Amino acid sequence: MTANIGSSFHVKDRFLRYVQIDTQSDPNSETNPSTEKQKDLSRLLVEELKAIGIADAHLDEWGYVYATIPANSAKQVPVICFCSHVDTSPDCSGFGVKPLVHEKWDGRDIALPDDSSQVIRVSEHPDLQHQIGNDIITASGTTLLGADNKAGVAEIMAAAEYLVQHPEIKHGAIKILFTPDEEVGRGTEKVDLQKLGADFAYTMDGETLGTLEDETFSADAVSITINGVSTHPGFAKGKLENALKIAADILAALPKDSLSPETTDGYQGFIHPTQVSGIQEEVKLDFIIRDFKVEGLHEKEAFLKNIVNEVLKSYPNSSVEFRVIEQYRNMKEVLVNYPTVVGYALEAIRRAGIKPELRSIRGGTDGSRLSFMGLPCPNIFAGEHAFHSKLEWVSVQDMEKAAEVIINLVKIWEQNS
Repeated sequence: MTANIGSSFHVKDRFLRYVQIDTQSDPNSETNPSTEKQKDLSRLLVEELKAIGIADAHLDEWGYVYATIPANSAKQVPVICFCSHVDTSPDCSGFGVKPLVHEKWDGRDIALPDDSSQVIRVSEHPDLQHQIGNDIITASGTTLLGADNKAGVAEIMAAAEYLVQHPEIKHGAIKILFTPDEEVGRGTEKVDLQKLGADFAYTMDGETLGTLEDETFSADAVSITINGVSTHPGFAKGKLENALKIAADILAALPKDSLSPETTDGYQGFIHPTQVSGIQEEVKLDFIIRDFKVEGLHEKEAFLKNIVNEVLKSYPNSSVEFRVIEQYRNMKEVLVNYPTVVGYALEAIRRAGIKPELRSIRGGTDGSRLSFMGLPCPNIFAGEHAFHSKLEWVSVQDMEKAAEVIINLVKIWEQNS
């Protein structure tokens, strides 16, 4: 490309503005969106989209932003959507974010000023070694930054403005979708795909420059309710079966050197307890189960159920309810049937002067669910790193390249139609 899209339309300035708006989602909320404050950013995005010249931009009652850049090509081009989520993780505070720009970073560890214990060490963040001389954005040490996924939001906004201002770039209709509640697993719960009207989509929510993700974990949750036998502790001999101790025995029986997030990587799945709550009469244990194959999920669920059954042999008067809740599935199962969707994205990355790298995600994205809802949707890098933590960082130059990839993609779809 002859122009630097990101700097031309201030992707950095957009990003710095967006991260200062608190959009943390809440897994315990039953509303849609889970927090009303997510709409604060979404309303701003609608205003900015309309100011760019995108007339149909709007925010619906569920917190989704929809917008369309009309086609300007005489060809019949598939309708492509670019998607990012506005919420930030509930794992770390997103209130009062103070973004800091470390211009022309010199390669040394980055100490965050508001908490001296928070240091982004080069030895612990290998992707930093490629960033010397670039402009690194961090938070100040007391909050996350919000690059996950406001980097993607800023990149889509920058690319949208570039396309509107450069009608010589021929393209089909382009849809923009900003979702709430991705971080709590509900990012597509109320999306209206008929209204969206896209044929294919791309989430801008990946990590390292040049990466494209077409594969995710498959995911289930397991909820175990333990019903013990409660009685007065002074008269409990031979009667009391404490649900808290039953839960402790179940957790203690989990493998110490395998099947956990802290002992697995690559294509290895895991069984991960996430919450314990209750009293001696009744305890609830929550788990997440992850594997790249559904068969692997079922094997791990059977393994966990066997542990529960073995533990219960020592508590003959107690009972357990074991419930499996499907969460999402590996988008590879869908994307394998749409090779051009992934292939065009790889070519768009190459045209940006970057060597592409196809990766799998040890997690999920909105693209996982969108793919199974009928909208094939791989995940393109946004440049975010160390997400869900106070050490989160992003490179301005990586965000600019991501915006360039968006422009390249719409060109490729038009040229090949």
